[in-house]
Amino acid sequence: MTALTQLAIAETVADAEEMLAILSEAGIDAQLEAAVEHHPRDVEDIPQKVLVPEEDLEAARDAMIALGEPELADESPE
Repeated sequence: MTALTQLAIAETVADAEEMLAILSEAGIDAQLEAAVEHHPRDVEDIPQKVLVPEEDLEAARDAMIALGEPELADESPE
């Protein structure tokens, strides 16, 4: 099993899905995880962690910068 690492936090589910689309276009598998605890029946839009395999982190950052999320350029690797 490949360890996942956080690439970014999206403010909304829509933003997170847009990031997933960009990563998918670049050939990078990604997953979402709630960034805050919430009740399972809550339907409000909550921040989402965008997770990628550790070995794809740099390529994922490059893809996000090139295809639409330039603010990731200022984030340093974990």
